[in-house]
Amino acid sequence: MPKEAGLTALKTSYRNLIKEYHPDKFTSDTDAKATAENMSQRIIEAYHFLVSIAPETIAASINQYTQTLEQAAIEDLLYKAEILRIYFSDGNSYEYFGVPKGVYVKLLNAPSQARFLRRHIAGSFTYRSINRLVAA
Repeated sequence: MPKEAGLTALKTSYRNLIKEYHPDKFTSDTDAKATAENMSQRIIEAYHFLVSIAPETIAASINQYTQTLEQAAIEDLLYKAEILRIYFSDGNSYEYFGVPKGVYVKLLNAPSQARFLRRHIAGSFTYRSINRLVAA
């Protein structure tokens, strides 16, 4: 599947993979069924991740994202393995991917973390809302 695939192509690929690795297809072979269960779980997780960072998903929530960046205060930050999680005072939370440790350190030491976020992180790194992930 091409990197720029839309949600429709992603959904088609997801359905085809789930059909191929559905555990119910392997009722007589216990090892194959366990492998299929593991694979189908990984496919589901990957699908949800790709949907969360898809351009269509981002475009649908850009107004809320922009409003959060402009009006809400940063309440908490978590950083691990180049993934930066930011929790805002309006209840929204976002994950940014591929953030180098040096950028995170600069964010922590910035006179205005919100301004640094808007100028150096928000437009530079792939992000997704994690509100739905926490609620699930």
